[in-house]
Amino acid sequence: MSHRIAVLGLHHDHVWSNLEELAATGRAELVGAADADPELLAKYRERFPGETFGNYDEFLDLLGERGCDAVYVFASNRLGEDLVVAACERGLHCLVEKPMAASLAGAERMLVAAREAGVRLMVNWPFAWWPQLRHGICMAQGGELGQVWQVRYRAAHEGPVELGCSRQFCEWLYDAELNGAGALMDYCCYGAVLADVVLGRPESVSGLRLRTGLKQDLELEDNAVLLLKYPHALATTEASWTQIGHLTSYSTTIYGSLGTVHIEPGPDGRILHATAAHPEGRALEVPPQPGHLENASLHFLSAIEDPAFVIHPLCDADHGRNAQWILEKGLEATR
Repeated sequence: MSHRIAVLGLHHDHVWSNLEELAATGRAELVGAADADPELLAKYRERFPGETFGNYDEFLDLLGERGCDAVYVFASNRLGEDLVVAACERGLHCLVEKPMAASLAGAERMLVAAREAGVRLMVNWPFAWWPQLRHGICMAQGGELGQVWQVRYRAAHEGPVELGCSRQFCEWLYDAELNGAGALMDYCCYGAVLADVVLGRPESVSGLRLRTGLKQDLELEDNAVLLLKYPHALATTEASWTQIGHLTSYSTTIYGSLGTVHIEPGPDGRILHATAAHPEGRALEVPPQPGHLENASLHFLSAIEDPAFVIHPLCDADHGRNAQWILEKGLEATR
C-alpha cells in the first residue's frame, strides 16, 4: 500500500531525518511541503520530490485534490496546533513532532479535531524508538521492578545554537509564544510523557525555571526542573541548554521496590538492571522488537493502514495531551 503524504512546516530540524526515514520505507510518496521560509523550501526541493508552497492554507486546500491521506507536521509548537487541527478537519492523518503543542489548550483542540474527523494523530517522541527504553517501561509496567516509586529523566545539551540547530529552528525555540516556554517546554516534555506512561497523572507538579545568564541573548529559561508528586511515588524531569559534554544527557532511571533500571540513551544504548542479588547492575538483552518500532514513519504508516493497530503509549496523543498538562502545571508553579 502506498500513501501520499504532505509536509506542513520545515522549521523544526527533526523534519529532515524523518523524511529520509519515510522515503526509505518505500510505502509512501511525498506530495510536497509548505513553509513560510523560502530557504527551507529550496532545501526541500533539493532533497525530495513534490510541490512547495509558501502558504499553508493554499497547500492544505489542494491536498484533497492531490489524493493525500496524511501529513507530517514539523512546525513551531504554536503553529503546529493550528496546522494539525486544519489537517484533521480535512480528513488527514497527522504525525506531529513532540511536545505536541505549545499549550494544554492547543493539545486539547488537536485531540478533539482528530476524534471528530476519525483520523489518526500520533506524536513523535524521538526516544520512543530506543528499544532499551521501551523494554524498561515494559519491565516497570509488568511488575518486574516491584512498586515503582521514582521515574527520572534528564535531557541536556549546550544549547540549540551551540548544537548547530538551524537559524529557523532556534528563532522559534527562543520565542516563548511559539515554543510555549524555553528549555522547560523543549526538554522537560520528555520526562513528562515518560512519567505519565509509567505512573499516570500526578497529584501535583512543582518546578524551577532558571536563566543562568550564560546565554546573554536568551530571555527565556535555559534550565528547568519539574517535580511530580504521586500518592506513593515521584518523578523528576530535567532540562538544560547549558550542559557541557554528554555525561548524564538523555539518561533514564526507573526505581522500584525490587530493583532499578538505568537506561542509556540512543538506539544502541544499554539497559542496566540492579537488584538485591546484583546491586552493581547487569546489562540486559532486549528482546527482539517488531519492525514497526524501528522509527516514527514505520510506526505511523502501520497505524494509518490498520485501524486496530495500537500506537505505542509514548506516541499516543492522549499521553501527549497528559504531558502537556504536566508542563502547564509546571509553568504555573514556576510563575
